[in-house]
Amino acid sequence: MYAIVETGGKQYKLEEGKYTDIELLDAEADSKVVFDKIVMLVNGKKSKVGQPYVANATVDATVVKNDKAKKVIVYKQRPKKGYRKKQGHRQQFTRVMINKINTKAAKKAGETEGEE
Repeated sequence: MYAIVETGGKQYKLEEGKYTDIELLDAEADSKVVFDKIVMLVNGKKSKVGQPYVANATVDATVVKNDKAKKVIVYKQRPKKGYRKKQGHRQQFTRVMINKINTKAAKKAGETEGEE
């Protein structure tokens, strides 16, 4: 089962038990994060697409760390003009561990299992 989640103006494919690097969040390491803008849920051959988001669905995650990616070098040059400019950039990101993908159907199944 996986979910397509929108955060930081981008969409990410999140699977339970996996790490994902996303745009920088205002959260510290070992804190819990809940994503509620679920664009699509896929469970085997079944899928559910939101309009624009899937109702009653969330993804629970734990922040592992906030870090910077590898340096990207930006080099500009104009031939025969003596113009050269070298600039570096390191994009910040947050690494999250996906704990659970919660859906309305999964909650109902969990309630019936607990009552038996």
